[in-house]
Amino acid sequence: MNWEDECYLLSKSKFRENANIINVFSSKRGKVSGIVYGGNSRKIRNFLQLSNKLFIVHNSKNENKIGYFKTELIKPISPFYFHDKKRSTALICLCSILNILLPDSQPNKNIYKSFEKFIESINFDYWIILYIYFELHLIKELGYDTDLKRFQKNDLDSSEMVKIKIDTYTYEVPKFLVLNNIPKNLPNLLIKKSLYFTRNIIQNRFFIPNNLSFPKSRIILENYFN
Repeated sequence: MNWEDECYLLSKSKFRENANIINVFSSKRGKVSGIVYGGNSRKIRNFLQLSNKLFIVHNSKNENKIGYFKTELIKPISPFYFHDKKRSTALICLCSILNILLPDSQPNKNIYKSFEKFIESINFDYWIILYIYFELHLIKELGYDTDLKRFQKNDLDSSEMVKIKIDTYTYEVPKFLVLNNIPKNLPNLLIKKSLYFTRNIIQNRFFIPNNLSFPKSRIILENYFN
């Protein structure tokens, strides 16, 4: 089975002496695994970095076995943020979460477009807000209703936090997320509480029920906003 597509690199692991197995998020194929021979060479190793945008050619003689990738770099992403702890950690978080939660070989254009939009906007001053909204969108696309507008009917006092109940869980949510009204200068405390809210939903809905290990990088990201 042969095909080609643009994709983002989600994970990389060593396979034999001079090869890697990589997981990519393809625009047309969803999450796909493949072997890259020569993946440990200096030339290829330099662009097999998480979140980098690649062009891949996939070859496989058997649909039920892992195939082989030929890769080309379209756009480097992560190298621009090696010295930016917050942004580089956010990229690691998203790649890890997508790599764990996305089903194999099931395309999702909405998640792909949303992820790509975040990648293209990560250099904006308000990138962390876009990160929070990406997680909310991801949760919804994976089948869990996170439409906070329905809680606008509740009596909202002047406090910054709102208690809402989703299924059997009660969450404290920053009110700006419920009202979809982002303050011009969002304090770190509300950023952290927003990240804590989306993390709790992701853990309660997807990770804990399936006994999956939650990425430590996601908690590290929260702690950058103390």
